[in-house]
Amino acid sequence: MRVVKLLFVARHFTYFRNFDGVVRRLADRGHRIHLAAERDEALGGRELVERLAAASPLVTIGEVPPRADERWFAIATSIRRSLDYLRYASPLYDEAPKIRERAWERTPRLAVAVARWPGRWFVERGLDALDRAIPTDAAMDRWLAEQQPDLVLLSPLIELGSPQLDLLRSAQRRRLRTALAVWSWDHLTSKARLRQCPDRVLVWNETQRSEAIVLHGVPAERIVVTGAQCFDHWFDRPPSRTREQFCRGAGLDPAHPFVLYVCSALFRGSPSEAAFVCRWAEHLRRSALPLVSGAGILVRPHPQRMHEWDTTRLPDGVAFRGGHPIDEAGRAEYFDALYHAAAVVGLNTSALIEGAIVDRPLLTLLLPEFRENQAGTLHFRYLLDGPDALLHVATDLDSHVRQLDAALAGRLPNHNTAFVKRFIRPHGLDSAATPAFVEALESQATSPPPALPGRSFGDRAWARVALAWYAAADTPSVRWLTLEAARVVEERDRAQRIERKQVRIRRRDEERRSRETAKEERYRTKRRRQRVAQLKTAVRRVLTTAAGGGAASRS
Repeated sequence: MRVVKLLFVARHFTYFRNFDGVVRRLADRGHRIHLAAERDEALGGRELVERLAAASPLVTIGEVPPRADERWFAIATSIRRSLDYLRYASPLYDEAPKIRERAWERTPRLAVAVARWPGRWFVERGLDALDRAIPTDAAMDRWLAEQQPDLVLLSPLIELGSPQLDLLRSAQRRRLRTALAVWSWDHLTSKARLRQCPDRVLVWNETQRSEAIVLHGVPAERIVVTGAQCFDHWFDRPPSRTREQFCRGAGLDPAHPFVLYVCSALFRGSPSEAAFVCRWAEHLRRSALPLVSGAGILVRPHPQRMHEWDTTRLPDGVAFRGGHPIDEAGRAEYFDALYHAAAVVGLNTSALIEGAIVDRPLLTLLLPEFRENQAGTLHFRYLLDGPDALLHVATDLDSHVRQLDAALAGRLPNHNTAFVKRFIRPHGLDSAATPAFVEALESQATSPPPALPGRSFGDRAWARVALAWYAAADTPSVRWLTLEAARVVEERDRAQRIERKQVRIRRRDEERRSRETAKEERYRTKRRRQRVAQLKTAVRRVLTTAAGGGAASRS
């Protein structure tokens, strides 16, 4: 086996939590791995990679350098976000409005208009050719020359307007081997289209293999099915505490079974899941079924939505516990909660898959307020459909309570094992995914270098168009066309707010002038009355004096 160097690049360091086992195994086999991130975060990723680097001198960490030319980067981002939105404008996403809306927010106004035109396919082809015509970034080229990796591994690569495409294209222009590690179960359906294909695409299962081919146009021979390496640490794992120890530590009564509610990363603007959890817990407490009303309830918040709980007061007797499981203590806490729970409830989260690995009854509610987060996503259907569907579904709280009663009594059947074998470990329940993942990387890193991407006459023509855009990027008309749709709405709303404010100011000014005019009129009226009164007094005084003088002269 030849020792190789891997350059593993993620958007931020927390992405490496799904690959820490892979990094350790690569280091144990003598390979060098440089972990690099493009931006910072506050979810514990930095501490994770520092632990990996401290555990092996073969693991180093760093950051992707900033772009050498921000104007080219801005142009590329506008083009890629336009292409992403055009993808989501297709009928496939008619039932996924939130995914489409998320892309729309970042899309230039020109692409929003073009999405309504017939023949959109030709526009997509032109934009894609224009994106490919943009020159590689000098900073990315220099960085790759310094790193000299045998393999460039990227994740997630398919974010909206993905900046990782710059690194991929620089690597391909240098004839470096490249690979994509699919990060999560939803990335091939809910993220951007993979418009430039690496040499290898590592997927979890045959479902993702089909998604890569059908949705992203990846050649079948470039795909390797490894299994879901990010779940390996949950298999054959013993709990760190007995059930009694865990319950007492969590504030639960060990004499009763408990239900674990796992929260989700809902779309922005969704109803508060914290408020729903309170309503759900109160409904369980009021149940006439003693197993349900007497069961303990443990709520695990989602790390990205902790703010929802700042002002939330849970019903009495409901435990609240959890954090980001990216270190050993956090994973032990999380696994113990899954292992000792009598049932797991959630809306749409990978925690339901982890509950299947631990083989617990899995339940969900399909409620109208959360439809866009469940039926409005493509990946959620994998938990609902087919002969090995995971979830027991209810459409109202009363039906859910009856299912939960059956789960607590051990009467609820499940297909967890079949689902896990198909979706998580397609090579067999006893075949961990991490060794297969590492083997695929080693094979790719030692394969012959790829051919240099060719350039046609059309590419040179599109390059001239890109240069023209570059030259005109700061002109008002181009800036207007490339302004993001959300910013257009924001600026329109801002203009409307300013106009409303100006109307209020004008109204207040008019009212103030009216009050001042009325006050001045009252003052003038008062002065007139005072002058009339003074005149009358003076006249009376004159008349009185005159009358007094006449009487004196007569006497």
